[in-house]
Amino acid sequence: MFRSRTKAQAAPTEVTADQPKQPRDPQAPKGRPTPKRSEAASQRRSLAQTPANRKDAARRQREARRADMAKQREALASGDERYLPARDKGPVRSFARDFVDARYSVAEFFLPLALVILVLSMINQGKFQSYVLLAWLVVILLIVLNSVVTGLTLKRALKQRFPDEPTRGAVPYALMRTLQMRRLRLPKPKVKRGERP
Repeated sequence: MFRSRTKAQAAPTEVTADQPKQPRDPQAPKGRPTPKRSEAASQRRSLAQTPANRKDAARRQREARRADMAKQREALASGDERYLPARDKGPVRSFARDFVDARYSVAEFFLPLALVILVLSMINQGKFQSYVLLAWLVVILLIVLNSVVTGLTLKRALKQRFPDEPTRGAVPYALMRTLQMRRLRLPKPKVKRGERP
């Protein structure tokens, strides 16, 4: 009450750590742009849509997973690189796919050949059974030889095309693709037979 004015004015200006030095003027800029109405509405909607319990959260996760899987299936059919699964993404894997799709391989005809040999094995004649068994061995041997040749040529081509990029796993990936019939391969083939990838 009887203090001097200078001490009385100095007392309220002491600043605590959680309090700003002076209150912000309502006309002063606030340091960030005002959000557009649509952005503010979408933020309010996202806050309103946060799940209230674990059951709702699990249901939303399932729905998001389904949507991602649908995008991936669509990408596998169309070849859209953005939504492909991780094992199919990248220029190395794309080159490996094109390398396989541009060639004929014995392995892609394995299922039809196996079906024919299976039907022939039902013919119950003594010497004919040994020929069927020999046909099985020849088909398996041809698949192994063809896979070895494809793997070696692909490895050499990958070293020439992508000298600085990691190519680990590309050869087994391509060899697994050779086991599928061309029309059933996913992602769909982009090159014709005989084309250079």
